[in-house]
Amino acid sequence: MTKKIQHILSVLILVTLIFGVGYYLGLEEADMRTAPDEIDFSLFWEAYNNLERHYVDPEKITEERIVHGAIRGMLESLDDPYTGFFDSEESREFLESVSGYYEGIGLEVGLRDGDIKVISPIEGTPASRAGMKAGDVILEIDGRSTTDMSLERAVDLMRGKQGTEVTLLIGRNRTTHEVDLVRDTIQIPSVDWDLLEEDIAYLKIHYFHNDLLTEFNQIVPEITSSPADKMIIDLRNNPGGSLESALEIADYFLSRGDVIVESRGVSGNSLESYEARGSSITFDYDLVILLNQGSASASEILAGALTYHRDALVVGERSFGKGSIQRLINLSDMSNLKVTVSNWVTPDGSLITDKGIDPDYPVEITTEDIEADYDPQLEKAIEVIKR
Repeated sequence: MTKKIQHILSVLILVTLIFGVGYYLGLEEADMRTAPDEIDFSLFWEAYNNLERHYVDPEKITEERIVHGAIRGMLESLDDPYTGFFDSEESREFLESVSGYYEGIGLEVGLRDGDIKVISPIEGTPASRAGMKAGDVILEIDGRSTTDMSLERAVDLMRGKQGTEVTLLIGRNRTTHEVDLVRDTIQIPSVDWDLLEEDIAYLKIHYFHNDLLTEFNQIVPEITSSPADKMIIDLRNNPGGSLESALEIADYFLSRGDVIVESRGVSGNSLESYEARGSSITFDYDLVILLNQGSASASEILAGALTYHRDALVVGERSFGKGSIQRLINLSDMSNLKVTVSNWVTPDGSLITDKGIDPDYPVEITTEDIEADYDPQLEKAIEVIKR
């Protein structure tokens, strides 16, 4: 056996042992144990040797390509859209997006019923300016069909250098159309607020990225010094982000010790409970939350905690239902595994995954509303909170 093949085998054996290691949005080193005796790689080597012997372009058979391809195939076999592999460049782009900056078109996407679907377009980006909406199905990317395409591959194709172009074929309401987009540097907005009708604080949280708490702390004195005694929290088209950011914001609304969210394994056993740590400032206001199908992950965690502990009412549409927990695991060549390890459960014991959070007051926004620049969901939220 050549040294090259021995090295590939050692890496393949290593990655079979990664599952369950790491911490959400934290980089942990891979487990360096040796392989268990029962793993039989004979079929892999049979395929590899035939590939090396017969493939028309042997220069393409590189160590990195074979190893990374084998890892991707291993993870794709689990049929989990949120478990995947990032090479070193993809890892850099993923971490940039969590920090609030990356180059692309400004779409958060998920895999639902085998389709690559838009969770939400990020405001002020090429995707939102082109009129893309939550629920749009991405059928093709630059002419490549997304049928059986992994979520990571779709994201990789849509991202790229500022100024480059990408064409998407979009499915919406049983019709299709092409959207031509020019990639840009995406700065993901964090949070802003306004005072409505003299006593209603309108808090818009765009994304739970790592700088959210810093930006939120800057507007807290403005809110507390205003006449507001009610609050509307707008989480529409907020695809989530960092769990820690959601926990930090929840501290401003909950009492110390209140359970914000629990993680549970496949068998339903509780793995970890996240509790409010309390804050020197607590927004003890009447609360209404705005959700739509673009609200996911950390947005659903915050909404679930506030509806349970603060009797907050929800206006809008059912949220996306992305309630699984991923951990990022750093491999030795600076690539990473993103592995689903458990599911989020709201304080009332409800699973978020595939269910989402239902509104108390269902309100949809029509095409006519958008064209007229009218927001019936916000108007309903104002009506509800005034009651």
